[in-house]
Amino acid sequence: MSQSLINLPAILDVEPIETNLFRGTSPNINAQRVFGGQVIGQAMAAACRTVEGRLPNSLHSCFIRPGDPQVPIIYKVERLREGKSYSTRHVSAIQHGTAIFFIVVSFHAGEEGAFDHQDKMPCVPLPERLMAEEVPEQPMYCETTEFIRRNYAIELCPVELGRYVGQKIDDGRVHVWIKAATRLRDDPVQHMCALAYASDYPLLDAVTARYERPLFDQRMTIASLDHAMWFHRPFRADDWLLYAKESPSAQGGRGLVRGLIFEPNGTLVASVTQEGSVRERR
Repeated sequence: MSQSLINLPAILDVEPIETNLFRGTSPNINAQRVFGGQVIGQAMAAACRTVEGRLPNSLHSCFIRPGDPQVPIIYKVERLREGKSYSTRHVSAIQHGTAIFFIVVSFHAGEEGAFDHQDKMPCVPLPERLMAEEVPEQPMYCETTEFIRRNYAIELCPVELGRYVGQKIDDGRVHVWIKAATRLRDDPVQHMCALAYASDYPLLDAVTARYERPLFDQRMTIASLDHAMWFHRPFRADDWLLYAKESPSAQGGRGLVRGLIFEPNGTLVASVTQEGSVRERR
């Protein structure tokens, strides 16, 4: 485990500064821009601070401008709806007086339903087996493996390790095990915010998996444009979860990715969709 791990619970613990106003900070002020998952997780945490007795069931968000890691982010929450079964919150993330991101979070009171089904989890090796395997002694493998398994607030264990150094995946389907690098408290809201944070980490690489492009390909510029997520069943974000991803379409400098997140026992806990800007450097 790296000594440079970032405290994820501290990142998500946004500071209340006024009614419906919260402040979040970035752990890595030397980064080029704020990590998108951080803004998603903090904005969702701010929305959750204004709702009692209900858990998030979905979020829909849009990235407007890159965030400045050296400046705190102000989260302004608007209470759009308080229904019998659902509550809705709109959150704007603001820096330098300008919105850089917004999110709409839906909360559900919880109820019994007549229908209950899910897709099956792909058959892939468990993370314990993958992490025990020998890694080829090649510079690109070593660099990629160190980045993936070190990471920051999230531990990643890829199934198709060769994909990260340029191996082509013909159908574009890639899988990675993820979990929070630090133990979280027994609070479902914290686990949901943590998974929302993590859901942006290894997502858009599914677009380039078809094209023999490695993880650190300097010929590419990749950025999230929008991000949607649905929570289906309870889970712990500090236990291993399988992120199964595919990219059904890419064109015009944009790529679409869909993701399903499973517990090791096959339970589907969340679904994700994201469109991103995927361009060749000019």
